[in-house]
Amino acid sequence: MNFAKKTIDIQPVILAGGVGSRLWPLSRALYPKQIMNLTGDKSLFQLTWERCVDTSDGISPWIITGMEHRFLIKEQLEGTISEDPTIIVEPCGKNTAPAVAAAAFYAQKLGRDPVLLVCPSDHVIKRPSVFKQIVQNKALELAQDGLLVTIGIKPTSPETGYGYIKKGRDFKAIEFIEKPDTINAEKMVSSGDYFWNAGIFVMKVSTFLDELKRLSPQVFKEVGQSVERAKKDGAFLYLDEETFTRSPEDSIDYAVMEKTDKVAVVPGDMGWSDVGSWKALWEIGEKDEHGNVIFGDVMENGCKDCYILSTGRLISAIGLEDIIIVETKDAVLVAPKKRAQDVKAIVRDLKDNGRNEAIIHKKVHRPWGTYETVDIAPRFQVKRITVKPGASLSLQMHHHRAEHWIVVKGTAKIQRGNEVILLTENQSTYIPIGEKHRLENPGIIPLELVEVQSGSYLGEDDIVRFDDDYGRT
Repeated sequence: MNFAKKTIDIQPVILAGGVGSRLWPLSRALYPKQIMNLTGDKSLFQLTWERCVDTSDGISPWIITGMEHRFLIKEQLEGTISEDPTIIVEPCGKNTAPAVAAAAFYAQKLGRDPVLLVCPSDHVIKRPSVFKQIVQNKALELAQDGLLVTIGIKPTSPETGYGYIKKGRDFKAIEFIEKPDTINAEKMVSSGDYFWNAGIFVMKVSTFLDELKRLSPQVFKEVGQSVERAKKDGAFLYLDEETFTRSPEDSIDYAVMEKTDKVAVVPGDMGWSDVGSWKALWEIGEKDEHGNVIFGDVMENGCKDCYILSTGRLISAIGLEDIIIVETKDAVLVAPKKRAQDVKAIVRDLKDNGRNEAIIHKKVHRPWGTYETVDIAPRFQVKRITVKPGASLSLQMHHHRAEHWIVVKGTAKIQRGNEVILLTENQSTYIPIGEKHRLENPGIIPLELVEVQSGSYLGEDDIVRFDDDYGRT
């Protein structure tokens, strides 16, 4: 059976709402791992997009993501398609069951009953041709027969962060266990009878929604209503906040797969990794003669089986074994590889202590470009701001700070009160406290400027927006 014959309605769906806290300090809440180039010159999301398009004979996937990532995801698609994609925007994160349900209900709303190919956006598949063959040759056939199909990976270690599936006759799953404890994981791996659940699903919309209604009726009810009340704005389909928020937070594994008798598992040796930790990145990385995986400005002497990544500063390492070192502009992680899963505990502690390092990088991405704090002290802050060609910041004002802008590259169009001015390199202007203002790049090259803020309060929440090209309030 081949999609190229176009006899089957198939709809790829990419789940792109995760945070990837176990890859901190590189992956953070507002700039997560799926949009980073962790394995080459393309992000994990872009590689997932390409696999889905290839496997579904060129059909554009639907993407499900959150409010805070929607513009980053749209930017990732530049140059991939000629028309706007469909990006389903969740008002809040509710895990994978409501996310997949939203895609299923949207297909139903369009009068379709396609086979959904559901793929996480933060996985690595080294052999995409094998993935395509698995989906087209067996998974699609089983889905057409009314089964909920998942791809199974032969386990190599007793991981407690994965779901495990025991395959019976004719691909039917006879046991589905989500995230077992260490003792049970070791037993299942040693038995040789279980597969890891890759989190990739192939299933008809009608089959999935029937099982969801039976096994998780509240998810079915609330997500169904949120799609019915959803609003379309260009590429974005905004789910209704009131009803979606009422949905239980649950994974598709707990909500449906563990409870249904309609699960099938198709084994797949496709070079899969969920890239869920620094240890996982070491395992799939290109190693030197001593087993080290090294990126950036690193000098090592006598190290073995280490993962060392520098994003800027020099890292010097001597005589280390099985150690992870990751450097960013505002944080450094050092940990044994065997404790890689515990990085998420550090992220939790950072959040509990109100530390921004859990949420954002020094360089913060916005729909219009980026800004980066260069220096900060009481009553002043210096930022480097880059505005993309044709982009514009919101018309805004601040109650507690004034701003001084110095253009270092490109041309700036500035609205200051009722005045509009153009500034070029080495020119500057001053924005008093309480003055309405707007910054725009009318040129064809990036606009770069230095912003010096001064005042009694310099937080990002001291912004009153009057107009915004990106619908932010």
